[in-house]
Amino acid sequence: MVIIEKVMLADIPALHIVKNQIKEEKLPVIFFIHGFGSAKEHNLHYAYLYAEEGYRVILPEAEYHGERSIGITESEMDFKFWDIVVNEINELQLIKEDLQTKGLIDDARIGLAGTSMGGIVTLGALTQYSWINTAVSLMGSPYYEAFCRGQINELKRHGVDLPFTNAELEEKYEVLRKYDLSMQPDALAGRPILFWHGKRDEVVPFQYTYDFYNRVKPLYDNEDNIKFIADPQADHKVSREGLLASVEWFKQHL
Repeated sequence: MVIIEKVMLADIPALHIVKNQIKEEKLPVIFFIHGFGSAKEHNLHYAYLYAEEGYRVILPEAEYHGERSIGITESEMDFKFWDIVVNEINELQLIKEDLQTKGLIDDARIGLAGTSMGGIVTLGALTQYSWINTAVSLMGSPYYEAFCRGQINELKRHGVDLPFTNAELEEKYEVLRKYDLSMQPDALAGRPILFWHGKRDEVVPFQYTYDFYNRVKPLYDNEDNIKFIADPQADHKVSREGLLASVEWFKQHL
């Protein structure tokens, strides 16, 4: 029987989904990161299907989301987007270490996945952590600096007053370069990675991520370790086929 527990890992609220009969064992773990404006509970259908296959699944709550909300406005949240992304990457290390201390994680079998913002977090985390064994990016983008610059330019074009000086923006871009997978594709190091993206996505552009995939594919000696699923009908919402593809990916590579 698959169970769902509300837990605190490194003082970070999360959901823990696992088969009850093996929950105290050292298991392969999948971290699944939710999207911007969402919450950890919204991805339980992924977690259930992963847990059915014998994985321990952790759904952490991103800063300012769900039960970590502090009541800031939508526009204030928008301006914190990249801070949230970077913070989530940093917190992944803390959560993993907590699970290690508890003896609940198989260090050689750790997966990371996420939707939208969670996909962006996933791709950035690959630049930082060699302990991630395989990854699934659902509607994510590896282009941190370019994506951020594009967002800022779009806001300026619409006459939005930005709460940042030009110097502060340059500092932000410099921070993002550290996590920008498009600038350090060798960080993939041949690790299995699946991309899923809808061709009609107007939130996280499809073409840039697809171009990145084509750029890094030659870096893989084993072509089975990298795959891109392009859904011609989908916009910014993962299809059931995408969900099931992520399950199969972890079954094959984790």
